[in-house]
Amino acid sequence: MPTYAIEAPRVPAMPIASSDDLFPVRRVYCIGRNYAAHAIEMGHDPDREPPFFFQKNPDNLDASGSFPYPARTSDVHHEIEMVVALKSGGTGIPVEQALDHVWGYGLGLDMTRRDLQGEAKKMGRPWEIGKSFERSAPVGPLHPVSEVGHPSEGLIELKVNGEVRQTGDLNQMIWKVPEMISYLSDYFELAAGDVIMTGTPSGVGPVVAGDTLALHVDGLGDLDIQVE
Repeated sequence: MPTYAIEAPRVPAMPIASSDDLFPVRRVYCIGRNYAAHAIEMGHDPDREPPFFFQKNPDNLDASGSFPYPARTSDVHHEIEMVVALKSGGTGIPVEQALDHVWGYGLGLDMTRRDLQGEAKKMGRPWEIGKSFERSAPVGPLHPVSEVGHPSEGLIELKVNGEVRQTGDLNQMIWKVPEMISYLSDYFELAAGDVIMTGTPSGVGPVVAGDTLALHVDGLGDLDIQVE
């Protein structure tokens, strides 16, 4: 067995509902502007243009139930998303076979330092500084396909301090889950442990320390996140 020059980093993982087991995470792919109303509010045409993706770091995922307000920003936005976890992968996956690779689904947030993301966009630079900071993806437990099936419609909603901020339906996704998996597999070799964040409905907005975020997706339950 090889030894490491330093202590090996922990394996990033997500909790699993009603289980002590953990789901190990290999990569995190995030699709941008995948709900038409959100594309419009961000100043883009919602027509079905080719999808685009960015990545968060696996260790950005955080199941602690809290979100510490990050440094070097004054404009952090919430983005509720359904999370897809893969049990297998490959390249060139046909759309009609894509769901065979899904292990389960969950709830998550793509927290965004919007001011830093905006500056990066203006300069044509990557988005990591706005998207991939520590604990930028609060998540809840995953639910296996054997228990929840493949959610394709139903309410997706986020409340801040009891007030509805984001609401939509999973069926409003421009690119559906099988299409996202297939598209990604044409550019990357997908594998077990990969996670896909499937986009957010309209209504994204800022949070401040002390806010309570309440997430809900039909069939996947609820998740509360405290901003600290």
